[in-house]
Amino acid sequence: MTIENAELTTEQVLRRDIPWETYMTTKLISGTDLQLLRRYDKMAESYKSQLLDNDGPAYIHVFVTTLRDVFKEETVEYVLALIDEMLTANPRRARLFHDSSLSNEDTYEPFLRFLWKGNWFIQEKSCKILSLIVSARPNVQNVVDANGDSSSSKRTLTTMENVLNGLVDWLCAQLRKPSHPSCSIPSAVNSLATLLKEPVVRRSFVQTDGVKLLVPLISPASTQQSIQLLYETCLCVWLLSYYEPAIEYLATSRALPRLIEVVKGSTKEKVVRVVILTLRNLLARGSFGAQMVDLDVLQIVQSLKAQAWSDEDLLDALNQLEGGLKANIKKLSSYDKYKQEVLLGSLDWSPMHKDPLFWKENITCFEENGFQILRALMTILDTSNDARTLAVACYDLSQFIQCHPAGRVIVADLKAKERVMKLLNHGTAEVTKNALLCIQRLFLGAKYASFLQA
Repeated sequence: MTIENAELTTEQVLRRDIPWETYMTTKLISGTDLQLLRRYDKMAESYKSQLLDNDGPAYIHVFVTTLRDVFKEETVEYVLALIDEMLTANPRRARLFHDSSLSNEDTYEPFLRFLWKGNWFIQEKSCKILSLIVSARPNVQNVVDANGDSSSSKRTLTTMENVLNGLVDWLCAQLRKPSHPSCSIPSAVNSLATLLKEPVVRRSFVQTDGVKLLVPLISPASTQQSIQLLYETCLCVWLLSYYEPAIEYLATSRALPRLIEVVKGSTKEKVVRVVILTLRNLLARGSFGAQMVDLDVLQIVQSLKAQAWSDEDLLDALNQLEGGLKANIKKLSSYDKYKQEVLLGSLDWSPMHKDPLFWKENITCFEENGFQILRALMTILDTSNDARTLAVACYDLSQFIQCHPAGRVIVADLKAKERVMKLLNHGTAEVTKNALLCIQRLFLGAKYASFLQA
């Protein structure tokens, strides 16, 4: 592919003069085709519009048959430019490709073929045109036979399923290995933002392992062009957040932290809106709720709520997300969940550990079964080799000392001091920091006790 071809514009291509008469002489186009093309080519926009209003399907037939039978690159580019011009002026004209008079015409095949065989101009225009045709089809549910009933046709036609799968394959190929250094990825994402509205495309995209190709594109943007790419990428993720198998892929990727980074740094309302709508969709799915709590999304949402947004959908989504996150914090902070975590012997910084309300509301629960949970924490200090688990256990003991009226005495009676002191020499900073906090609270209590007795 030459850069010359890559940088071609529709306007430049349409300045060419195409020898239509020669094509008729060599029987590549018919006499009727020649008449229609002569009447249309190089005419004013208003006149072309009138011709398409009166005889649209006939022009689609001419364009498609020319693309099917003529292989000269300059002519292929020209016809694609004519179709692009026609659809840009009025995207609803894509419906003409579905006219019943064309039911035996393979209207998709040339565009599908050019996705893989043309230069960048040809590929990009074919993708754009196909995406518009797909979106304009009259019966969205009728996936297989939307291009005519192949069983009654003389030859097998390209079905809508072929088109959708072919488009998804090409779009994923562009994201993996771009044909054009700067245009491939924006073009692919732009088409996906339209096509992923279709359930069948979502399925095909997930099966082609496309989700992981979008995730690296979710990153804060600064220029107008990169903001648009970011917005359309987030739009794709939002559309995928309605599809269960895609959600499973998103859960195992870095999509969530990346979306949060974007929403923290973005001032564009449309970007913030689509990310918040995505987070709202994901909140109740799998472990996303817990992850959002861990990543302080509630604080981000409350900060966003304080800003002046004009979009009511965004304000509603922020309120719903805030309510859902608060409910999640409460659910994640339950004593039963905490107890299960401690008894399993593997601790992490899940929300309840640092939630003051959790300790205040549940401190008397620690007295159950002869301080069973405190004894389990002692066992963890004796036996665990996991630095995170040891750090959290020390922190939890320090919280108990601080919140329980007799916390210092109870912890001392369980011989926690000796165990925690050993961890002051641990090789991990996180462990030594929390062991020191625990020891300070033990000794601070002793200091105050002796002061009061004096």
